[in-house]
Amino acid sequence: MATYPSTAPPAPDTRTPWYVWCSVLAITSAIIGGQWDISWHSSIGRDTFWTPAHMAIYFCGVLAGVVCGYLILRDTFTRGGHTAVVHVLGFRGPLGAFIAAWGGIVMLTSAPFDNWWHDAYGLDVKIVSPPHVALITGIFAVGMGALILTLGYMNRATGRQWKQLQWLFLYTGGMLIALLQVLLLEFNDRIHLHSSLPYRMMAILLPFVLAGVWRAANQKFAATIVTGVYTLLNIGLILILPLFPAVPKLGPVYQAVTHFVPQQFPILLIVPAFCLDLLWQRTANLSKSIVAVVSGAIFVLALLAVEWPFADFLMSPASRNAFFGTGYFGYFLPAQSHLARGLFVTLESTPEFWANIGLAMIFAMASMRLGMAWGDWMRRVRR
Repeated sequence: MATYPSTAPPAPDTRTPWYVWCSVLAITSAIIGGQWDISWHSSIGRDTFWTPAHMAIYFCGVLAGVVCGYLILRDTFTRGGHTAVVHVLGFRGPLGAFIAAWGGIVMLTSAPFDNWWHDAYGLDVKIVSPPHVALITGIFAVGMGALILTLGYMNRATGRQWKQLQWLFLYTGGMLIALLQVLLLEFNDRIHLHSSLPYRMMAILLPFVLAGVWRAANQKFAATIVTGVYTLLNIGLILILPLFPAVPKLGPVYQAVTHFVPQQFPILLIVPAFCLDLLWQRTANLSKSIVAVVSGAIFVLALLAVEWPFADFLMSPASRNAFFGTGYFGYFLPAQSHLARGLFVTLESTPEFWANIGLAMIFAMASMRLGMAWGDWMRRVRR
């Protein structure tokens, strides 16, 4: 009997594309490298640009630029590329690839800027300096690109592939929260946790990501998962970094440092995130503006309620162990400083504090509403 080739269409590929994995790897490398670099500055000092921590950070920009540039060029100049693409300046490719590629370029541009800054103005230990802000902007763009690239496939996928992409999407959201907390590190130091400053700063940025990811992820506890990723990452670094020896190479040295100094214990964002998840599950039919107002107030008040007493614990001798890591200090920290003495910095009267907390709630409400709009847009992303 004669046989004929089948005319049935080929089965769809249910594997997550390799370049989605690469984009997630890129943002992970930048976040871990950034935390490692801060620890390097606290333990050793800035001895050279070519430290392993710096290389981990800039590997993110190289990987994002190469992979996403390849996607754009392939879809522009070959017939075998994607059909779900956007057009930018005559080029074609996935939207997330354009965002991540731009972020990679910004990151790599910030490298010589940062080196020049140190040569011109000396060593700095500030997170919020022009080259660092440029670097963090680039990393955030790579993370957003990874988020959108993953989402473009997730919104077209079904079954097991959709579930895998959903978890990658939530994981990337957690990386963005971790990045924003690095940007806010100087404001969120535990010596400030009995003032309004850290709550105001977190209220501006974090609700936007939490609300947006929750709206787009189609997962009841998306905000809890995202903040859980941030929490586990930081606890892991507290446990791992002190296992490796380090000796200061710059002076003056006020603290005896023999191993890498990790960053402080993560802010308990998982508590307000869990409260928001419960609220959002029950308010799907209400006006988004009303939900944003309630959500902003809950975010600030729940965070304040849990972090205020926890800050007392972090300042106590009971927290000076390997898990909470409050016994580690950078070599440059004077013994008479607030942090070394376990004292809070409080510069506000009680009326000023509550007025500023009210302002933080207004910031959070606006951030929530913008995040909801962003999340609704992301649910429509297909390319």
